[in-house]
Amino acid sequence: MSTFASMKMYDVIRHLESIAPPALQEGYDNAGLITGDSGWTCTGVLCTLDATEEVILEAINTGCNLVVAHHPIVFGGLKKINGKNYVEKTVITAIKNDIAIYAIHTNLDHVLDGVNGRMSDRLGLERRRILSPKEGTLKKLFTFVPVAQAEQVRNAIFKAGAGQIGRYSECSFGVEGTGTFKGEAGTNPFVGQPGTRHEEKELKLEIVFPAWLQSAVVQALVTAHPYEEVAYDVVSLANAHPGQGAGMIGELPEPMGEMEFLGFLKEQFDLKVIRHTALNGRPVKKIALCGGAGSFLVSKALQAGADIYITGDMKYHEFFDANGEMIIADIGHFESEQYTTDLLVDVLREKFTTFAVLKSGVPTNPVNYYI
Repeated sequence: MSTFASMKMYDVIRHLESIAPPALQEGYDNAGLITGDSGWTCTGVLCTLDATEEVILEAINTGCNLVVAHHPIVFGGLKKINGKNYVEKTVITAIKNDIAIYAIHTNLDHVLDGVNGRMSDRLGLERRRILSPKEGTLKKLFTFVPVAQAEQVRNAIFKAGAGQIGRYSECSFGVEGTGTFKGEAGTNPFVGQPGTRHEEKELKLEIVFPAWLQSAVVQALVTAHPYEEVAYDVVSLANAHPGQGAGMIGELPEPMGEMEFLGFLKEQFDLKVIRHTALNGRPVKKIALCGGAGSFLVSKALQAGADIYITGDMKYHEFFDANGEMIIADIGHFESEQYTTDLLVDVLREKFTTFAVLKSGVPTNPVNYYI
């Protein structure tokens, strides 16, 4: 564990990216280090939903030179930086005062214990799963290792991050067979003699892993394997990753009436208002949700048999998409993601117990309600 004296920006960044890998962000997103240098010594971390100029000033006043935000302050390219809008003002203030801004956005949306996981915690949902699992992110490693050394090789591959399927870890499959090889001149085979074909009882190992870990997984295999030349195959899988993707669905411990649940939702998220479709007179048990703007998942929630779908930023005509089959509840973009700041504080404080990790006290919700 890093200490206060040796803490660098990259210590914090590496930990965050181990939880929400950058490869999981959407193509339009701009997660990552937006201002600052990852090699800087870190004096403190301030967590927030939005990195506004007021938040940067708060960081300066509290002695924190790293702001970790959910939303990137810069989405597209900046053609000018002259302080004409809130984005430019924020960037200028951060750069002038050597404040690093790191954004962890859709990549944090796409993991089980991310934004939607924290929303599910508020509602006490059980039997949770990703609503729309992400495709194209899984690969499988096939390799062949002497039976006696199989366990050490398997453990090394697991340690590199392979073998995770949902909430199960160290998943693999092995079958014994006979491998053959003949070392040519100049070789030093682990078993057998150069110039003679050798037969060896081997275990064929199959282990899945996230695509972005390929380099680390292969390196772990080669380092732990006893052979001079390691035989292995890496193939891309069509399977969607069950632990990564958009939205979440789960169940309440016990069914609730519709009005009872809306009251519970309002209380748990401290809401002033809930925009929702017509009630249908059925109990609420299965809950689908997505933090932020989630209209793109309405059809997925319907297919999953959700009784209610909770999200933000629904447009007028999109409410019709419920088709009377479920309730759509728009609780607001900020309101749906407000507990993400607590999530960031929790994961950083758990890792860096001797280091200052603060929660921003600046209200950043741009939407106000007249009641």
